[in-house]
Amino acid sequence: MPELPEVETSCRGIEPHAKGQKISTICVRQPKLRWPVDPNLNKLVAGQKIEGVKRRAKYLQLQTAKGDLLIHLGMSGSLKIVTDQAVTKHDHLDIVLSNGKIIRFNDPRRFGCVLFNQQGRQHPLLVNLGPEPLSDDFDAAYLYKKAKTRKGAIKNLL
Repeated sequence: MPELPEVETSCRGIEPHAKGQKISTICVRQPKLRWPVDPNLNKLVAGQKIEGVKRRAKYLQLQTAKGDLLIHLGMSGSLKIVTDQAVTKHDHLDIVLSNGKIIRFNDPRRFGCVLFNQQGRQHPLLVNLGPEPLSDDFDAAYLYKKAKTRKGAIKNLL
């Protein structure tokens, strides 16, 4: 499974190509991922400008005025910026941008997901997540509070 630093690297790699661009279309070749891709996804986001590219835990968020595209890479997924239309076996979804570039989602095991979260709503997958490890909210006091009554391996706590 891609770890948090790899997801952050994907986020930073996609941002300069996507931020400020409009989504021309979304081409779904395989809707059967961890959760089915919404058949109305293209209608929901086509024509929307990507206002930001963020990471929340291991989810990427392509932010638009209507809402966010949430992308999770699952166990073996990856995102690539491409300009050609040639696809390979596990290229399940393309986000075609107004600058001619394509954000291509490839996932051999299909454990990843691409979901839409309407603006102003807290997605159930994100609602119970703790603070980001590099944020000001994650400090020694927070860690102490969570760890003081626990017994067991620190890895399980984290």
